[in-house]
Amino acid sequence: MSLDVPTDVLVAAERGELDDAQFVAVVRDSLPYAWQVIGAAAEDLSERPAAPFGEHEVPPPDEQARGQLLRALASNSIRGALERHFGVVLAFQNCHRVAAFKPEAVDSAIYREFISPRGQVLNQSPELRDC
Repeated sequence: MSLDVPTDVLVAAERGELDDAQFVAVVRDSLPYAWQVIGAAAEDLSERPAAPFGEHEVPPPDEQARGQLLRALASNSIRGALERHFGVVLAFQNCHRVAAFKPEAVDSAIYREFISPRGQVLNQSPELRDC
């Protein structure tokens, strides 16, 4: 799953003039499903300020959507840009569970549990084996 990079953005990158806003726009336009999922997790966090994290737990509707989500979360540059844009730290367990944490929560017990091997194992089920 590649990003669709407009010519003007490519030229800006070649000149060393690419800024976060341009890159985030490319990600938004190239990976709309991933953008929607991460935006939903961030919105869930903002709508429930007392919650330890916001999340999105709906499995992707198809392989293309799954690929977008994996691309966004596996790429350091994409993930970092999304975290900066939404003001969150993302955590990812599998193809259907994305969490958005407040940056100050990263050292919390809840964050550590979410990203732990135990948290990963407890979030598995037979129907999710293809994730």
